[in-house]
Amino acid sequence: MSRLRPPYASVLDLIGQTPIVELTKFDTGKCRLFIKLESQNPGGSIKDRIALSMIAAAEKQGKLKRGGTIVEATAGNTGLGLAQVGIPKGYRIILVVPDKMSREKIQHLRALGAEVRMTRSDVGKGHPEYYQDMAEKIASEVPGAFYANQFANPANPLAHETTTGPEIFAQLEGDIDAVVVGVGSGGTLTGLGRYFAKVSPKTEMVLADPVGSVLAPLIKTGKMEEAGSWTVEGIGEDFVPPNADLSLVKKAYSIPDKQSMLAVRDLLSREGILAGSSSGTLLSAALRYCREQTTPKRVVTFVCDSGNKYLSKVFDDFWLAEQGLAEHEQHGDLRDLVMRSHRTGDTVSIGPDESLLNAYGRMRRSDVSQLPVLDGGKLVGIVDESDILAKVDGPYDGRWDRFNAPVRTAMTSNLHTLQASQTLDALLPVFDRNEVAIIFDGDEFVGLITRIDLINHLRRAR
Repeated sequence: MSRLRPPYASVLDLIGQTPIVELTKFDTGKCRLFIKLESQNPGGSIKDRIALSMIAAAEKQGKLKRGGTIVEATAGNTGLGLAQVGIPKGYRIILVVPDKMSREKIQHLRALGAEVRMTRSDVGKGHPEYYQDMAEKIASEVPGAFYANQFANPANPLAHETTTGPEIFAQLEGDIDAVVVGVGSGGTLTGLGRYFAKVSPKTEMVLADPVGSVLAPLIKTGKMEEAGSWTVEGIGEDFVPPNADLSLVKKAYSIPDKQSMLAVRDLLSREGILAGSSSGTLLSAALRYCREQTTPKRVVTFVCDSGNKYLSKVFDDFWLAEQGLAEHEQHGDLRDLVMRSHRTGDTVSIGPDESLLNAYGRMRRSDVSQLPVLDGGKLVGIVDESDILAKVDGPYDGRWDRFNAPVRTAMTSNLHTLQASQTLDALLPVFDRNEVAIIFDGDEFVGLITRIDLINHLRRAR
């Protein structure tokens, strides 16, 4: 069908009918691997489908009335879908979001007009700050509120049974041997599993689950293990959602965070597809399934959401290094703690003759609190937020002249440095003086180490 169609009446008419692409740049063994681009939905994720379905069902059942409030616990994407559909209809949207969600998702939600309540991601069901329990409490306190509850709402799997499944069946001409899915709420697994059980009994449902989630181990052993932690967003659970029919799963894979992150970056660099972190989990599991097959099969998985939502995380080399999810050369000395090395050109720096306004802007854009001052490649000073504030504070008259003063007038040039060969113990006296650690290797400037760099290093050292 041509992509050049007459104008649509609403952006909501663009939900669904997403394209499928065959992946040809990966080793898929004897299989052909296809990926359905749910990132092409207007809200950027597969969750637009269930948002449309749940709101329509609530309206039909009289649970959601004009001017009402929709409350949901969400990893971000269901909330985006509910806001995408609900706000143009005049509904108030209140979303409870765990604090590990990406900055881009939170900004997107607030820009749409949703009210975002952040809560802890390190607590489980039954804790008052657990995101689902908190959302349910808010819904009970707001008059006329509708708690969407994607985890138990039957309109969730129904969306996939009636739209996603038939689309895949038509696009692959009814020849599908396996579908690889993740489980967040369970709707995709259950809806597709029900559909293919009816129209294509040969189609296997394969689960891709982050290491730390209880779902894949439960399928493999029949035992409920204690949940761990994982970085991938949107899939994996510490309980079995009511909407997740795990009996539909024929095979399950537990995928480490690091493998998921590398896979989704490979998907971009090899195939030009910008996808989110959960798509890396699905792709990793799909590739493992494909390579295990001894006969040719046709396998499909998903780009669950757009990688635009994770540019500050999955696609940020420094964030990956901080999380211990990137390959990082180890030296066994203080160089291991330098996240932005001057040798590799990653240090964010400023020149002594640049303005303090430039220094402030560079700190803001790079999310750092201090900058090394380099002159001809040589370290001549350090300027931090307190240096800038001390220089520019004062009467309004002349303030902009003070902002335009050169960095050399505010920087600290009396520097205490450490050698890369020193141990971690050498950092504590530096931090006790409220300074940043300046690391040299002989006469060569290596980079800076902050308190948060040390904390990250200690957290990774297991």
